[in-house]
Amino acid sequence: MDPLDVISNIEKVIPYYQPVFSADEHKIIGYEVLGRMIEDNGEAVSLGPFFTGNDIPDEYKIEVDEKVTAKALLQFIQSNQEGLIFINRDARLLMLDHGESFMELLQCFKAQGLNLNRIVLELSEKTFQGDFEQLVHVLLYYKTYGIKVAIDNVRGNIGELDRLSLFSPDILKVDLSQLRNDAGNKMYKDILFSLSVLARKIGASLLFEHIEINYQLQFAWLNGGRYYQGYYLKKPSEGFLKSDVLKVKLKEKCQDFIRYEKKHLEAGYQFAEDLHKEINRLLILLRKQTQEYDQLLSGLADAFTDKCFRLYMCDENGFQVTSNILKVHGNWEVYERFKGKNWSWRPYFLENIIRMRINKKGLLSDIYSDIDSGEPIRTYSYPFGDGLYLFIDLSYEFLFEEESLLY
Repeated sequence: MDPLDVISNIEKVIPYYQPVFSADEHKIIGYEVLGRMIEDNGEAVSLGPFFTGNDIPDEYKIEVDEKVTAKALLQFIQSNQEGLIFINRDARLLMLDHGESFMELLQCFKAQGLNLNRIVLELSEKTFQGDFEQLVHVLLYYKTYGIKVAIDNVRGNIGELDRLSLFSPDILKVDLSQLRNDAGNKMYKDILFSLSVLARKIGASLLFEHIEINYQLQFAWLNGGRYYQGYYLKKPSEGFLKSDVLKVKLKEKCQDFIRYEKKHLEAGYQFAEDLHKEINRLLILLRKQTQEYDQLLSGLADAFTDKCFRLYMCDENGFQVTSNILKVHGNWEVYERFKGKNWSWRPYFLENIIRMRINKKGLLSDIYSDIDSGEPIRTYSYPFGDGLYLFIDLSYEFLFEEESLLY
């Protein structure tokens, strides 16, 4: 896209609006403003390449950005929109004048009836190389006027997680486009899960964008997405839509997701219940033969050889009191060197111990990656008695065969 063509035909620059849907009401809660340019054939072409091009002068980008924003805010006011309006800004360009021109633009439209509480500043800050503290200061200043801050295109890179909270963002926008290319990417899913945990801790809402297939929408729902956006829902358009345009469809989708999730949860609970009963039965038989812990575990290993690949026991403080009974190339082997190791540092270990002690029932973990093999596994924990707890690591092969458990 020739930048001179854009600047010389700036009157042909117009805003397009992509709706943002809510998970709770299944309605449109706002629109993201996107720049378009009307060509001679009447087609509206995206200005994305213009704004992201490295060889385009900053003053050109700023002028076009303000033109698109001004037209969008005017239409927003004239159509009496009650939701939010998401306005994109590059952090580097915003900070060229410390955010003053952007604030002046908003104040101009505030005088025309714009409620600044409806503004969401959608910030792209990945390429920002300036004074980070100054940027945070400007954003906090904006928030005193009721302006909300959304951090765009969050991918969960470890290096960015620490500084995201410094923005005090109201919304984290998470890009789901990669999930379309590899729906089974466990590491990517784990990264997105970490973002959902971060969002909850800092009081931000998750907005999942680039939703193009049903699986992505389901993933967003399952991982705490409060807002959804993408072509699977609605493409950008020149005007505003009725807020309940997808209410029926989204409610039906939500009900499908609920049924699917309940089915998997029920399968997990039923499996844990059945395994608990089976362990009880086997231990009664095995204890008639031996009271030695390693031998008891070896007997359980033989009985569950199609389900698990590792067994061991710990006391309630996490100190291992048995060997590891480990399957190697299809055969069970005993590794005594694990006796005395402490596992209380593992996430949820002590919490799960207390839960088992109080409820007198075993627990089935979520899927996680095994430290040694890197494969997805689940662990069943069982209150053995006498202050001891049995841990049975279920193999990926078994989980794969039991599809309802590989989740």
